Amino acid sequence: MSTLFNKEELETVDKSVLRAEELVNNYFKLSPGQWLKNRYDIKTAATLAPHERVEGPFAQVLKYEGRKADAPLGSSSFSLYHVCLQDPAILDLVTRRPQIKLAPFLLYVLIHELVHVVRFSRFEHRYENVSEADVTLEEERKVHGLTHEIISSVSVSGVSEVLDFYRKWYG
Repeated sequence: MSTLFNKEELETVDKSVLRAEELVNNYFKLSPGQWLKNRYDIKTAATLAPHERVEGPFAQVLKYEGRKADAPLGSSSFSLYHVCLQDPAILDLVTRRPQIKLAPFLLYVLIHELVHVVRFSRFEHRYENVSEADVTLEEERKVHGLTHEIISSVSVSGVSEVLDFYRKWYG
């Protein structure tokens, strides 16, 4: 089993990102200007820095401080979030549980992480954690509930198996 997404799987990631962005944007009714303010980058294991790799979670959000190259003052800084997909964990799960297909699973994971980004950027939950594993149980339940609500609003083949997998988090 490969530990990194192959070309076909990366295409699935790309399509899932576009769909997740659309669904999260529509759910939170964000204008294009508001959505752009939620600065984030989605990365797969091939491009993760060593400290962005974790064992266990399927993804995590890390916050960085960004600044335009021509703006040396701290007042021009902004929050930049990296959504770090953990290819090995994701591929291991869909291999061990063949009833869970990659595309709907990625869609769930990406919606979940983008909900975190929106909540952090709106200060609905403070970003003060070093990893996804440190997010409070209460916050994780809240985000899983929102993710369930968002993904349940559309018809996606294979999503019921993913929802069954996460049932303990929102049920």
